[in-house]
Amino acid sequence: MEAQTLLALPVLLALEPVTGQPAAPTTLTRDAAAELAQHVATDLLGLVPQVAGARLALAGALFDQVELLRPGFPVWATLDDLARRLPRGTLEHVVAFGSHDGAMPAPALQPSPVHAGGPMRLLPISLLASPDSADELATQLEIQLVGRGEAGARTADWLMRTLGIRLEHVRYLSRNDLLALTCVQYEHANLAPLWSLLEAALLTPDRPESTMSARGLAWRYADGTVWAQSPAQWLATQRGEAAQRAHDFAGIVFELRQYAALLEAHQLPLRLQPGALPTAAMDGYLLEQLAEADQPGATPRLFAHEAPGLGVVAVSVAQSRAEGAPRLLAHGYPLQPQALGPLLQRLAVRYGAAAELDTRGTVVLDAAGGLGVP
Repeated sequence: MEAQTLLALPVLLALEPVTGQPAAPTTLTRDAAAELAQHVATDLLGLVPQVAGARLALAGALFDQVELLRPGFPVWATLDDLARRLPRGTLEHVVAFGSHDGAMPAPALQPSPVHAGGPMRLLPISLLASPDSADELATQLEIQLVGRGEAGARTADWLMRTLGIRLEHVRYLSRNDLLALTCVQYEHANLAPLWSLLEAALLTPDRPESTMSARGLAWRYADGTVWAQSPAQWLATQRGEAAQRAHDFAGIVFELRQYAALLEAHQLPLRLQPGALPTAAMDGYLLEQLAEADQPGATPRLFAHEAPGLGVVAVSVAQSRAEGAPRLLAHGYPLQPQALGPLLQRLAVRYGAAAELDTRGTVVLDAAGGLGVP
């Protein structure tokens, strides 16, 4: 049967190192990947005999779960494509792709060193099956792997010797098992709303999804992008004393940073929800544009909103007026410490603002309790 007509069933080998072990290598050489693939094939045949009718493709690379759970599942998609593109005469029942001089044959199969220290390392596998046998094989994989998916002793021993680390557990999972595991992890971390956005992006990318975070920030997924409510807009809807409002605002920005870091790891773009005026998202920060500067008028200034333990949680751009409160032009939200400098530079250029950042050591509110400037 032509490789292009085979259906791909994604599975993986999950490695859980003993606590305190050094980081494992992120890739296996071509020879090592081929040797591991034979061990894996033997294990899977023992667990699910229907595997005998499928073609097994293995990537000799160890990933974090955030790298595997990205829209379109690019790691598995690339693995499937490489396996299908091999000439029929050279495509064996078991095929493995490893590294040469540390580089995998496709960028999508190259794990990032940023995620190399995670508590679980995942090695992607694909089973290419004929259309008439794929459903039964998929069903058996879901049934057998969840209950009996421990890797064989020879496979586990080979991995520990080759990687130079001790492993607590080595087991096979279906991709659905990985999705369920990640869901539970995010729920335990009080990030269930984030998971609902990610699940939509992974499994139903054409269907919008709306949710609200634990602290009450509104979120929406649509057309491949996650949209967050502006923290300043959220603050305007709150009630209570000024000190409590300032504290709650800092908490919202902390939560926004949590979400942003995980969305970036899963490669889901983040924007601020569009309103009457445009918003923008840049690397490491979000920018909410409120108005243009009056011309002529006073030189706009940059004001910091700070919170204990979080540093600068927002930067406001304002232009003083002869009468009344200053006119707010924009709010910027640094999502990472290193993003504050680029954010200030962009605001200074965009609004012709003075380069100095006015700091007061607190979140500054206006008379109505919204985000303001002195």
